[in-house]
Amino acid sequence: MIFLTPLCLFSGFWWLVCSLMFFISFIYLFFFPYFFCWAGLGYIFGCDLISYGLVLLSLWICVLMVLASESVFRLGYFSGFFLFVIIALTILLYCTFSSISLLSFYIFFESSLIPTLFLILGWGYQPERVQAGIYLLFYTLLASLPLLVGILFIYNSIGSLCLFMLGSSSYLVGGLFYLCMVFAFLVSMPMFMVHLWLPSAHVEAPVSGSMILAGVLLKLGGYGLLRVFPVLFSFGFKFSIVWVALSLVGGLFVSLFCMRQTDLKSLIAYSSVAHMSMVIGGIMTLNYWGVCSSFALMVAHGLCSSGLFCLSNISYERFSSRSLLINSGLINLMPSMAMWWFLLSSCNMAAPPSLNLLGEIGLLSSLVSWSWCLMFVLIFLSFFSAAYTLYLYSYSQHGSIYSGVYSCSLGYVREFLLLFLHWFPLNLIILSADVTVFWV
Repeated sequence: MIFLTPLCLFSGFWWLVCSLMFFISFIYLFFFPYFFCWAGLGYIFGCDLISYGLVLLSLWICVLMVLASESVFRLGYFSGFFLFVIIALTILLYCTFSSISLLSFYIFFESSLIPTLFLILGWGYQPERVQAGIYLLFYTLLASLPLLVGILFIYNSIGSLCLFMLGSSSYLVGGLFYLCMVFAFLVSMPMFMVHLWLPSAHVEAPVSGSMILAGVLLKLGGYGLLRVFPVLFSFGFKFSIVWVALSLVGGLFVSLFCMRQTDLKSLIAYSSVAHMSMVIGGIMTLNYWGVCSSFALMVAHGLCSSGLFCLSNISYERFSSRSLLINSGLINLMPSMAMWWFLLSSCNMAAPPSLNLLGEIGLLSSLVSWSWCLMFVLIFLSFFSAAYTLYLYSYSQHGSIYSGVYSCSLGYVREFLLLFLHWFPLNLIILSADVTVFWV
């Protein structure tokens, strides 16, 4: 009994941290900026509506990461250090989204990659996680060095880096400066052709790493674009056609890649690239609907994609495989979990009443009003989005059961709570659409 006492104390500590993070998320709800302007201003930090939404998303996803990673605690695999990494990541993400200076935003933006790298290298599943971590680091760092130069150039020219004091400065902007400011965020989102780091990082990361990558870190790119475009507004229209065409055609290709994936996590990771391509297209149109709906889809994708990664991890813990060939016929083994597969898959294909539907309708309106020619690409993009989601659901739930499976757990209360806490906000937020869409 003496030897079991520290274990019991640590067990209480693990769930105490989880409960405290839930409490902090609840308290942060009361910091809502009601007047649609900057609130809680200090020397470094402040909050407006878009910051508020993404900080709340970060806090929510980080606490669900602790809830999803119970196997780390159960196996005693450096669980104390694991909690420290998640808390450090939570603080860095809060600082990133709350920064009112471009330079402090850049510092925290880059710092948030370090705990993510620790998650992939420390708790990943296969030896290839080292290569995936290097991919993540070099893609993002290589693209973000020109961003630092661009930020210093803004300070040298304007004399301020405060976000709400940046205005459209036509004398500032040239082609090279525009590319420096935009490219780091496009890699972070990621845009097609610079997206190869994402599937490898997702496949090798533990469930907590996949959740934070899909849920929050992809949103850093969109948030950064929304913040720097006041400076680039006068020049942005000249390059918009390049990014819109590249992201939408790339999203169509990635949707086709999804149709031939046999790895659960790889399929969900590629679907993230396809969804982010619509967000990039909406932001680059630089019109009201595109900018507002991109924020709604970022929040919706963060919850939906994170929930799908939790589902794939639940299957992986039972079968020790992410292959669709082995994870087939799950509706016979785990019928109650099949309902959650259906609910989150329907959200992934933007079925009502999910927030995904609201974001995609706004982005479709924005892109078609910008150029009616995009309608032909968007038709196929929406169709294949539904097609690969149906492929994911039907191949995992139906079909013959793998002969090596003898018994299976139906699911724990913790797992049902975890999935409910992804799905419920995703379908509840649409009731207050003014907060998620009309934030400008």
